[in-house]
Amino acid sequence: MANQTKYNQILDALQTLLAKKNIQTISVSEIAQTAGIGKGSIYYYFPSKSAILEALIERSYQPSLMTAHQLTQQKDISPFTRMAQIFQACRDSSRDFLSKDSQVSPLDERERSFLHQKYLHHLITELKPDLTEIICQGIERGEIHFDYPSALSEIVLIVLTVKIDNTLLPSSREEIEDTIQGLISLLEKGTGNPSGSLNFLKV
Repeated sequence: MANQTKYNQILDALQTLLAKKNIQTISVSEIAQTAGIGKGSIYYYFPSKSAILEALIERSYQPSLMTAHQLTQQKDISPFTRMAQIFQACRDSSRDFLSKDSQVSPLDERERSFLHQKYLHHLITELKPDLTEIICQGIERGEIHFDYPSALSEIVLIVLTVKIDNTLLPSSREEIEDTIQGLISLLEKGTGNPSGSLNFLKV
């Protein structure tokens, strides 16, 4: 990257504009003006507005993804403990995004849903390989008994990210806790662990 400062200025500019306008109505020219750089400079770093949005999403969850990648290497730690740490990191990142989003009053529900779907898609896609690797390590150690580690990873991520985000299917705190407890119960039964052994996975 030729100039990381300008790169981040562009992302910051889009984030600022999203607090005032719908993504569909934001132009590349407005992003450039808000960033304080020329429009031509935008295209040096990004081919399109969509690419800027994707980069903003990636930056928002970069700490969580780095945590997940690092945890795949820490084989001395229980796979379930590492899973819990990943979920905690995801929750923190999601809360940070949601706290910013809660200040975005001009956005309608369709726009907010669109942005959240982009965030969820990125998070699930990027986390799945690391979580699958951790589950495979648990299988090798005899701590997890399951024949489809990739599928298990995807199921867990879909349920947890949707519930953590709580916008695609708004639920009360009690409903979220019930769903996560149900997921934990299924994990315990499906992976051959005794009831109550995975309660620390709660997020």
